[in-house]
Amino acid sequence: MNLAKRMSQLGTETAFEVLVKARSLEAQGRPIIHLEIGEPDFDTPPNIIDAATRALKDGWTHYGPSAGLPQLRQAIAEEAARTRNINVNPDQVVVVPGGKPIIFFSILALIDEGDEVIYPNPGFPIYESMIRYVGGRPVPIPLKEEKNFSLDVEELLDLITNRTKMIIINSPHNPTGGVLSRDDLQAIAEAVLDKDIMILSDEIYSRILYDGSHMSIAQFPGLQEKTIILDGFSKTYAMTGWRIGYGIMREELAQHIAKLMVNSNSCTASFTQIAGIEALRGDQSSVTRMVEEFRKRRDIIVDGLNSIEGFSCLRPQGAFYVFPNIKKTGWGSKRTADYLLEEAGVACLSGTSFGEYGEGYLRFSYANSIDKIKEALERIRAAVEKM
Repeated sequence: MNLAKRMSQLGTETAFEVLVKARSLEAQGRPIIHLEIGEPDFDTPPNIIDAATRALKDGWTHYGPSAGLPQLRQAIAEEAARTRNINVNPDQVVVVPGGKPIIFFSILALIDEGDEVIYPNPGFPIYESMIRYVGGRPVPIPLKEEKNFSLDVEELLDLITNRTKMIIINSPHNPTGGVLSRDDLQAIAEAVLDKDIMILSDEIYSRILYDGSHMSIAQFPGLQEKTIILDGFSKTYAMTGWRIGYGIMREELAQHIAKLMVNSNSCTASFTQIAGIEALRGDQSSVTRMVEEFRKRRDIIVDGLNSIEGFSCLRPQGAFYVFPNIKKTGWGSKRTADYLLEEAGVACLSGTSFGEYGEGYLRFSYANSIDKIKEALERIRAAVEKM
């Protein structure tokens, strides 16, 4: 079979590859602790499930508008206005099956061959994959531990050229849990205000924040028109399998993103959108409880990793990942991740799964119980002592 050449440019998410390998070991009788996959281990809140059940019984099983049901787009616009202090109308909202389509469609709609896109590294691997797929030139900006995994704005300015068409930011950040400060966001905003550059702001972890409140770059004067906000329901409401996310952008661009939906998915499932309305407008106590539980787990895993020889770990400000430095072990990231899976039965990801600047780090998701996290830490400690 002769594949199109562009298929060779597609990357993948290592998390799913490691999950398959871990499941294979489990099938052989090995007890594996899963700290690799970026998925809340909580169930979808009952009020959301009830809303979806009612929607199915009420006939929400047919095609809907490609941009999303008007009532959900209205709810999203109201939520964005309340949480980000910006004016949003429903025509600026496009509902899609998950968060990834907003990455894919935005890059597909805006990036021509040879155009440059600056993106965080380490960072979500699909950014680079999609840039390469459309023929763009990926330009990584390193996220450095000494800056709490925030980007260096001066370095960002040096990377901007007349070919730069997009800058991708992600806060709270996967894989490090870092959060861009107001000063960082303002500096980025000022850097692009007079340039023909769009910002793709991945805010999928906006509600999983441990201190302060979420801030979007779209809140700065003149930046809403230049920003595509990516958000969704998967992380906040433990709805990963429901496949529902959205983008907020200027109305003109939203029409083109909706056209890409017509050509690819037709629409997002109607009954999940009805459930999405309940998620946004219904009881939010489940989100509060989940974040507080993540906070407890974060503190346990950070303290535990810092007590293991050769490991050092910053305390993340958001999301549900830690990104410990393992350089003092003398082992590379991939070798260590493979060793911990095989020797300790702990599934995690090599930092290089998130780009070249992830070398010397591992990513652990603490979307697992406290008991399992404590057991994983003991297994890791014992395995490291044998390295």
